[in-house]
Amino acid sequence: MSSKLYLECYSGISGDMMVAALLDLGADKEVLQKALKSLNVTGFEIEISRVLKSGIDACDFNVILDAKYENHDHDIEYLHGNDKDEMNVTHNHLVHKEHEHRGLSEIIEVINNAEITQHAKEIAIDIFIILAKAEAKAHGVDIEKVHFHEVGAVDSIVDIVAVAVCLDNLNITEAIIPVLYEGRGFVRCKHGVIPIPVPAVSNIVADNGLSLHLTDSEGEFVTPTGAAIVASIITSSKLPEKFSVKKIGIGAGKRNYERPSILRAMLIEDNSMESDYIYKLESNIDDCSGEALGFVMERLFEAGARDVHYTPVYMKKNRPAYQLNVVCKEEDISKLEEIIFEETTTIGIRRQRMERTVLNRELKKVKTSLGEVKVKICEVSSGKRFYPEYSSVIDICKSSGLSYQDVYNIIIREVK
Repeated sequence: MSSKLYLECYSGISGDMMVAALLDLGADKEVLQKALKSLNVTGFEIEISRVLKSGIDACDFNVILDAKYENHDHDIEYLHGNDKDEMNVTHNHLVHKEHEHRGLSEIIEVINNAEITQHAKEIAIDIFIILAKAEAKAHGVDIEKVHFHEVGAVDSIVDIVAVAVCLDNLNITEAIIPVLYEGRGFVRCKHGVIPIPVPAVSNIVADNGLSLHLTDSEGEFVTPTGAAIVASIITSSKLPEKFSVKKIGIGAGKRNYERPSILRAMLIEDNSMESDYIYKLESNIDDCSGEALGFVMERLFEAGARDVHYTPVYMKKNRPAYQLNVVCKEEDISKLEEIIFEETTTIGIRRQRMERTVLNRELKKVKTSLGEVKVKICEVSSGKRFYPEYSSVIDICKSSGLSYQDVYNIIIREVK
């Protein structure tokens, strides 16, 4: 069963925080360990433990590197001007003297050769490509010429592949991430002092339309890897109006700031169905032809009616007639009533304000083997329902010579 993920990034996000949060949500540790052992990368081991952050129990995911690969993103004591020797301190933006550089193509090869699912490979590669584009833009070079001092680091490969494996294991299909909270100040790197958000994070946020909130706290809360993960998996920035929480996972960060360094992840279920008000206009018509009523229906829909239908009725003296029902928004009432009076023989219209509940829905253009079609997607508690738009089905029927049922069934089969 697919799952919907909600991330609270009030203390930012990094690769190790994300892995820890997903493990705490229930991602299979054995599956993860087996996947990481299959990587054609040496010089590391992982440690999964429990820690307290401001008294909050959290999962901690730690990549322990051999001394020669010590280029770790997770210990950032120097961020605010600590006097440590820069070249002995590690960070996303630093290159260690003995660091092994890797380009994007080499990293993709490592991922493709790993014993993980195809879906996990696609997630990991997508995250690296987003990161590569941001780094290339920051340094003003072609994406293939970027030799990542952060992306190519062993711990970053492990973090990103671990995130992909855990997301796949939990069958996460949607991710709601409203905003990334970031700190202020500067980061000292090999090239000098750079502002927070660092260039790679700023590029990812700008290129992918992410929402960013700068806090008054000093420090780097959002790493480039963390931002790239969000950009890759986000499907919405808006929470449902009502939802239930199925499980909570808390991932610990390595940095100590004013606020607890944790990433809270939740598996949620949408319980909200849109509730609003609608109006129904109603009128009995006993001396109007079917052709005239058909024209009335067309005009009402063109003017904004949400629904129009006729019901056969018998009026006083047993006269056969039709009851006209029009569903509409309040702002459309006047013009719709004007059409009804103008085009029919009625002399009165009843009006009723009605409360309604409707499913969350959206209209999307979807590519199929028959061409691009419009599909209405409705959310129910058990999943999603798909309804091809009538006009799209008819257009394909006319161009392909297939029957309506054949086209409809092909679309449903391919969009699910």
